[in-house]
Amino acid sequence: MWALRRAGNPLRVRAHQALSARGCANLEVILNADAKNVEEHHEGDCQKLDCCHQPKPLVCQPSFSSGRFMWSRGFSSQAGASSGDKQDELEEGFSDLEVPPEAHKKDLDLTSDESSDEDTIDAIGLSEVEADAKPEEPIKKSQSTLLKALLESPRVDVAGALKKWLNDGNTLDRSELFYVLLILRRRKLYIKALQLLEYVEESKLIDLGERDYASRVDLVAKTHSIYKAEKYIENVPASHRGEIVYRTLLANCVAIANVKKAEQVFNKMKDLGFPVSVFSCNQLLLLYKRVDKKKLGDVLTMMEKENVKPSLFTYKLLVDTKGAARDIEDMEKVIQAMQADGIEPDLLFQATIARHYIFGGYREKAEAILEQMVGDDINENRSACKFVLPLYAFLGKNDDVERIWKVCEANARLDECMSAIEAFGKLGDVEKAEEIFDNMFKTWKTLSSKYYNAMLNVYANKKLFDKGKELAKRMGDDGCRLGPYTLDSLVKLYSDAGEVEKADSILHKLSYKNKIKPMYTTYLMLLDSYSKKGDVHNAEKLFSKVRQMGYTGRIRQYQLLLEAYLNAKTPPYGFKERMKADDIFPNRAVASLLAATDPFNRKNAMSELLD
Repeated sequence: MWALRRAGNPLRVRAHQALSARGCANLEVILNADAKNVEEHHEGDCQKLDCCHQPKPLVCQPSFSSGRFMWSRGFSSQAGASSGDKQDELEEGFSDLEVPPEAHKKDLDLTSDESSDEDTIDAIGLSEVEADAKPEEPIKKSQSTLLKALLESPRVDVAGALKKWLNDGNTLDRSELFYVLLILRRRKLYIKALQLLEYVEESKLIDLGERDYASRVDLVAKTHSIYKAEKYIENVPASHRGEIVYRTLLANCVAIANVKKAEQVFNKMKDLGFPVSVFSCNQLLLLYKRVDKKKLGDVLTMMEKENVKPSLFTYKLLVDTKGAARDIEDMEKVIQAMQADGIEPDLLFQATIARHYIFGGYREKAEAILEQMVGDDINENRSACKFVLPLYAFLGKNDDVERIWKVCEANARLDECMSAIEAFGKLGDVEKAEEIFDNMFKTWKTLSSKYYNAMLNVYANKKLFDKGKELAKRMGDDGCRLGPYTLDSLVKLYSDAGEVEKADSILHKLSYKNKIKPMYTTYLMLLDSYSKKGDVHNAEKLFSKVRQMGYTGRIRQYQLLLEAYLNAKTPPYGFKERMKADDIFPNRAVASLLAATDPFNRKNAMSELLD
């Protein structure tokens, strides 16, 4: 890891206050600043699950031109090295930046480790290709006979459905292909999308470009593995094996938090002579935000050195990181740096800021942001409704929730309905949430599972076990596709009802049957339940499953497992060695647990005798 030193030099601190238009150097300073309030909070006896118990932040050396940060030596050698505490991830889920925008129910209470498919689409440039290729008259779902044929075809016979469609006299053009791919992606039908691209490539129906190959790399990674996707790249023609192909692979490595492979791909891109792009830097920021926050400053240093200007997404990541650490002062400095850089926040960014103000205890500032989002006339700012509804609910402002919903109610949009269900559920008005949910079926014949999930989440949060079970059965009857969010809500529903083993069984059976990769926080929720019971046997089994699913390099699962041993009053022999073998280093919380469960700790033995 690069040489870093602790904050504390008064001249250095004062220098950090001045924010330049360049942004990167100042952001790196802000990100690593020693926030007194956060330190005092962590030094206290905080027992919140979302407390990260971080060690004191570090600050890079002042000079960026001294040659200290020599990226030519390779990113992996520094960033991949052990660097002290692998920080507690604030329950791995206090961000609205790692989920698809349409799943905005997680804007306020994210529990997902899934990355946004929109990010990958951006990496590929699929939307740009579609824009270049689209005809004067846009394709409508009802007009795309190919989409209809593929949706109705069995998952294993996409090629057969496409052949039949072509034999019926249809011609495939680029516009239709990318429209169909886009819809299949949005519906998470990655296998069908991949089979479509495979057939097009093998039959040479269309001359493929770099973005086409990048799209296939992405789909291979999603349906098989990043290693098979990497292998496929070897078969891509050299003329099309460009930066877009590799950054797509990088995005998929980040999506599953595979630090080693992500760093290898990033290094290879540099070795191949590709310029360092803001997209690739943002992917690294997203990765380290999840697994090792101290490395965020290193990425910002690189951006400064490589003259990479931060994007809106860069600032979103940094604001969310500071806000999640309850470091509101430095969060505001990041916002100031963004403004100095001439970048305007969007509604999602404003909602993120307001959320952090709410959970940081700054109600007045949160309300000011919400007023700014709503504007003088909410009817003219209708797009803000879906964001402010849950936020007003978190503030407990019933009247404002009612006021905003009244604007939407007569011709409510799907995302507004989902926000309203969450908002009224948060306020405890379950009947109103149910009314909105039932009324949705009067406007739309069928609904996707995420709208059921919103209602299921309300039942889970309010511990309405019977209603939750009934809705889950209804989802099955209605043919809803079960996904990670549904699994998460079901596990919460059963865990909170005390049926932990049943929750575990549901997680295992449904994920296996439906080929779903559960979210990291779903496992954590279940592991926490076993931990509280002192059920070491099941906690160890689940811990192994978490590792098998690729969720490695994160300290929270080790902390929960240790707590299971502590509650069971059973010594975890060899636990330090296990962590060392996994390249995990204890933070303060885990160090305390290791001491408390150490059978050879004299103080601990004496305490046991006194008890």
